[in-house]
Amino acid sequence: MSSSSVATSSSSPATTKNFTLDELAQYDGKNGNDAYVAVEGIVYDGTNAAKWQNGNHYGVQAGTDCTTAISRSPHGTSVLDGLSIVGTLAE
Repeated sequence: MSSSSVATSSSSPATTKNFTLDELAQYDGKNGNDAYVAVEGIVYDGTNAAKWQNGNHYGVQAGTDCTTAISRSPHGTSVLDGLSIVGTLAE
């Protein structure tokens, strides 16, 4: 096993996608859509996370760049622990 500074996830790098904000918006967690959120340029899958029911987490909507909301929250990025990384957010 090699060491790396890259964050680990259950997704392999070969299966990740580069999302635009418009593409990310399709993953809002509503009407059966998956719930993806972007934080600091990384897109996470919150679809099966209990705290992202219907794509909403305490007023923060999936399908958006949640970097500011997460940075202001009491839990910070720890809420992302255990979520799969599905891609990156295009700049």
